[in-house]
Amino acid sequence: MEYVYGALLLNAAGKPIEEKSLTGILTAAGVAPDAARVKALMASLEGVNLAEVLAKAETFSAPAPAAPAAGDKKDGKGEKKEEEKKEEKGVSEEEAAEGLSALFG
Repeated sequence: MEYVYGALLLNAAGKPIEEKSLTGILTAAGVAPDAARVKALMASLEGVNLAEVLAKAETFSAPAPAAPAAGDKKDGKGEKKEEEKKEEKGVSEEEAAEGLSALFG
């Protein structure tokens, strides 16, 4: 991902995306650039107008939470039981982070 971020940074700065400039960005960020990965990215970006691609990209936002109906008022005891059930079913943040780390190795 660092390679793609470097290319996006160069694009945002209005600089040409070249092997030398991308390698410089990665080095400045503390990443030891792999020449093969830099060349592969350069080959995949050949002929691609990043400004146009980014302009056409869809943005996603989280849906707004639904408001409870007016007749769904509960006493304090019912809410606690419901919250406990939700916590049992959900995945903890640590478990989710472990799953994500496998994606980015």
